[in-house]
Amino acid sequence: MTTELPTAFWGFHNLYYRPYLEYAHIQLGDQRSAGELVHTTFMDLALRWPDMMEDANHEAYAWALLRERIADELRLQGRAPATVETAVFARVNRAALESVRDQLADMESALGLYAAISRLPERQFDVMVLRYVLGYTSEHTAHILGVTEATVRSQARHAKRKLAKDLDLTLDPTADRDDAE
Repeated sequence: MTTELPTAFWGFHNLYYRPYLEYAHIQLGDQRSAGELVHTTFMDLALRWPDMMEDANHEAYAWALLRERIADELRLQGRAPATVETAVFARVNRAALESVRDQLADMESALGLYAAISRLPERQFDVMVLRYVLGYTSEHTAHILGVTEATVRSQARHAKRKLAKDLDLTLDPTADRDDAE
């Protein structure tokens, strides 16, 4: 017996497959492993689809499942989440918004940006990776995480302040304006 998945599932898949894959790749450091992990995550989401649709915030539900899968995979590999320094360093330098590019480069060279980013609370870390490493807008980041745009902007602002404090840097007071889109 074959059961066809609803159109809504395929719409969800088309919307979130790429950001999930990019995020998993940054965490795992390997495109193939990331692809397999995201594929199995979506297979699981397909099985849970009816229950997931009953959840008022199915984006957050799916994101939590992805993060759980990534953490499990990293544990199996004997690594802690957010330990792929080289991947994130390279992506931050290439993909950071112009208004924070110089500050992020200075942070990296001064005291180790990635160590500071990896110490951010989970939600701030996710926002920084999705916004500044992968280059998603605040709106798209909000949809991926299943939160509001205001939450994304707030988390980014708090993360930037924490990074600036941890790295003993002065944050440009106009730096938050880039989050208003």
